[in-house]
Amino acid sequence: MGFSRLPVIGLFMALVTTAFLLVANFNQSPTPASLAKDAPGQSRSPGLVVVAAGDIACAPEDPGFNNGLGTKERCQMAATADLVASANPSLVLPLGDNQYERGELANYQASYQPTWGRFDPISRPIAGNHEYYGPDKNAADYFDYFGELAGDRQKGYYSYDQGDWHFIALNSNCKYIGGCEMGSPQQQWLKQDLAQNNKACTLAYWHHPLYSSGAHGNQRQMADLWQTLYDGGAEVILSGHDHLYERFAPQDAQAKLDTDRGIRQFVIGTGGKSLYPFRTLQPNSEVRAMGVYGVLKMELQPDGYRWRFLAANTTEFNEQGQDRCH
Repeated sequence: MGFSRLPVIGLFMALVTTAFLLVANFNQSPTPASLAKDAPGQSRSPGLVVVAAGDIACAPEDPGFNNGLGTKERCQMAATADLVASANPSLVLPLGDNQYERGELANYQASYQPTWGRFDPISRPIAGNHEYYGPDKNAADYFDYFGELAGDRQKGYYSYDQGDWHFIALNSNCKYIGGCEMGSPQQQWLKQDLAQNNKACTLAYWHHPLYSSGAHGNQRQMADLWQTLYDGGAEVILSGHDHLYERFAPQDAQAKLDTDRGIRQFVIGTGGKSLYPFRTLQPNSEVRAMGVYGVLKMELQPDGYRWRFLAANTTEFNEQGQDRCH
C-alpha cells in the first residue's frame, strides 16, 4: 500500500496535495437516522476513550521524513501522535502499515517509536501488508517491536475485553496465516470467540477494509469474517489501507443497509504516511474526506458509542456522531 506502489496516485498527489491540505475536501451526508434512536446522551461521562488510525510512520529515507517532523504533504506521524495525546485515551489501536516501507525494526525504532511509540503501553496493534513485506514474509520485525501486545506471532489475531466492550483484532493478511474464508483457522477461532463473548458491545479491527471508496477499493477476502461478526452481533469495524477517511452506515456482508443489525465501518488510513484520492463511491458511504490527516476518537459506553474525527491539518472538517449497540 506504499506510495511507490501507486504511481498514478503519486502523480495526482504531487499535482494537488497542497490545495488539499489547505482546504479539506470532503463529502458529508446528512446525519443517519440510526443516530436519533435513543443514542447515548451528551451528558454522559466519556466512558472508555479509544483512538485509532492506520498507515502511520514514514521510513527515515522517505523524502518527506524531515527529521521526523514531516512536510505538509506527507510523513505527518508526529502531528497525528499529538492528536492521540490530546484525546487522553485508555486504548490506542494502530490499524496496520504502522511503519513503512517493510515494517523494519530499525525503522520502527527511528520513526514510529519517537511518535506513536509513546502510547505503546496502551496499544493493541494489528499488522498491515507492509509489515509482511520483509524478506521472510512473516512480519517478524513487527512482532519483535510490539511483543506480546501483538498476540501470537504465527496468527496475528487475538481478542480482549476492556471496559464494557469486547475487542477483536483480526489479521487481514490472509495468505500468510491460512486464509480468512469460512472454515479457515482464523474464522473458526472468531466464531468460537464470539460465542464465548459476554459483553453487550463488540468492536473488531483489521487492516484491509471490506468496503472502501478509495484507490484500493473493496477487499472481498474479508467478507466471511464480516459475516461471522454480523452473525455474532458486532457493532463496529475499524480499518485502514486506503489513505483517507470514510464512514459507512451499518450494513451486512453483502453491502445491504441494515440499521438494526448491521455493522458500522470506519476507514482511517490517515495516520501520517501519505494521502490518497477517492475512486469509486461505494454503497452506504456516509462521510468521506481526503487530504486530511488525523485519528478517530471513540468514547465507548456500556450501551453505545460516540465518535469524532480529530484532524491534524484543517479545522474545516467536523465529523462526529453517536449510535447505540444492537
